[in-house]
Amino acid sequence: MKNGTLEESKKFPKLKMNEIIPGILEKEWSEIEKKLELVKPFAKTVHIDIIDGKFADNITFLDPAPFKKYENDFLLELHMMVEDPLQYLKPWAAAGFQRFIGHIEKMPDPVEFVAQGQLLGAVGLAIDGPTKLDDLQDLNLNDLDCLLVMTITAGKSGQEFQSELLEKVREIRKNYEYLPIEVDGGINDKSIVEAVEAGANRFVSTSHLFGSSSIREEYHHLTSLIHNS
Repeated sequence: MKNGTLEESKKFPKLKMNEIIPGILEKEWSEIEKKLELVKPFAKTVHIDIIDGKFADNITFLDPAPFKKYENDFLLELHMMVEDPLQYLKPWAAAGFQRFIGHIEKMPDPVEFVAQGQLLGAVGLAIDGPTKLDDLQDLNLNDLDCLLVMTITAGKSGQEFQSELLEKVREIRKNYEYLPIEVDGGINDKSIVEAVEAGANRFVSTSHLFGSSSIREEYHHLTSLIHNS
């Protein structure tokens, strides 16, 4: 993997990369909208998980149209746990999504995915928990807005954080100083400190955040942890 450069440092200024991102994985629009309304007063970005039943043994809400009403409220980030995520880019961009993250495991042509995604917004690649970093070796990660590293096996929220998967984050960070690295899976007030120390700087929190007695307070607590670690 190639080293990050000064050019990337200007593109991804460090102080602006650290962010808690509420994650939403639901089967019904009513539940998605409820969560969007809960975080709208304080979150700048939301992470919407979609699963097609082929990538993993689960299926979520898959209609982009209702999100259109929130396009001015958030930076809408789409995490595609689907077969051939390229086909999802245009319809979800039309609904207001601005960042597109597709899994390499069921992606026929990652280079084409990145190229097409960049025409519509920011684009990233995701690597699942069991997947080795070797699967990324032929790709230029400097072309990405971010790399998402799963710290569980993708498919369902509420899973236990697997700290050994942070070794991928450490390895990527050694080679790409300025690339935003996002972690997703089991992120809570303890695992997030480990993730910061490994080199991550975007943190998707799903079940922990929305299971808190005060979502706003926990969001700000997690934010303080990433800035103080």
